[in-house]
Amino acid sequence: VQLQASGGGLVQAGGSLRLSCAISRFPLDYDGIGWFRQAPGKEREGVSRISKLGITDYLDSVKGRFTISRDNTNNTVYLQMDSLKPEDTAVYYCAVDRDKAVRRRWFEPSQYEYWGQGTQVTVSS
Repeated sequence: VQLQASGGGLVQAGGSLRLSCAISRFPLDYDGIGWFRQAPGKEREGVSRISKLGITDYLDSVKGRFTISRDNTNNTVYLQMDSLKPEDTAVYYCAVDRDKAVRRRWFEPSQYEYWGQGTQVTVSS
């Protein structure tokens, strides 16, 4: 399983970006795809997740601003980020969860087995 994240860049506060995560194939036992981010000196945190059935979860600080979606025809998951803030600056990663991942723990990196390489998002004030 290989993941390729793209779409990052430099944007002013209040602007928008759309991240894409292209996935080579889905494991038979997976349930969800997550987006994580990691800012310098901070731990990696879960931003959003979408399940096979389209059920979504969000970090509280991005609710109402970020939208996760998926296109099953081309194995791609998107993260639409609107009203961006400087505190959203981080490297963003997409990941496929592991077998028997626990949904209520979707925001924990340990629940994910396959990771992309990350894409930098920088929001200027």
